[in-house]
Amino acid sequence: MTVEPPFPEFTSAPREFTSADELRGAVGTHLGHSDWVEITQERINLFAEATGDHQWIHVDPARAKDGPFGTTIAHGYLTLSITNLLLPELLRVPGASMGVNYGANKVRFPAPVPVGSRIRMACEIIDVADVPGGVQVTTRNTVEVEGGEKPACVIEAISRFLFD
Repeated sequence: MTVEPPFPEFTSAPREFTSADELRGAVGTHLGHSDWVEITQERINLFAEATGDHQWIHVDPARAKDGPFGTTIAHGYLTLSITNLLLPELLRVPGASMGVNYGANKVRFPAPVPVGSRIRMACEIIDVADVPGGVQVTTRNTVEVEGGEKPACVIEAISRFLFD
């Protein structure tokens, strides 16, 4: 007997929602996986420059080689930030006049992202609530490291989509 994984292992075209009703009807829907993105030392260094976080585990490959991870690792907040790069690969709302990040309910970083690794994101719509002029959509976004046992980041992200 073959047991199917809880979420399909495929890269899908983004799911497009043209109305608040379509979003409401999608609660509980898994939207698939994004494409893979390589985490390079250059990306890590640029993030360190942008944020001022130059901790050696991120930016000093020589020292990090003898550190707890054996190499440099991405900042947790870099991994979190990349969810905004990957989400449009899975969910789009072309019917909205505006979409904004509203916040997060919960963010966790269960595993590091070593330099040179590839990550992708899975997304599930877990809640849709009415707000004035539109809806507030909560997604569970899980960033996976290729070959990793644990996710690198799990976030319940909140977006608001307004409709004319």
